[in-house]
Amino acid sequence: MKIQILGTGCAKCKALTSATQAAADRLGLDYELEKITDFMRFADFGVMITPALCVDGQLKVSGKVPSESELEKYLQS
Repeated sequence: MKIQILGTGCAKCKALTSATQAAADRLGLDYELEKITDFMRFADFGVMITPALCVDGQLKVSGKVPSESELEKYLQS
């Protein structure tokens, strides 16, 4: 599984990264985490507001840090 965090490195972006890693570890997933900070690449995913979470190339959430249960749902789908 490829998990991508899109963001500038702000506090919310860091929070999403930490929360996503924790959720993936809790679920016992085999994953690769990529942090994308290049604004030009954000457009490739249709992201206008960061932070954003993509799983296997699909945008799951943008503009907020989801709850633990939401993150687990995004990672399992």
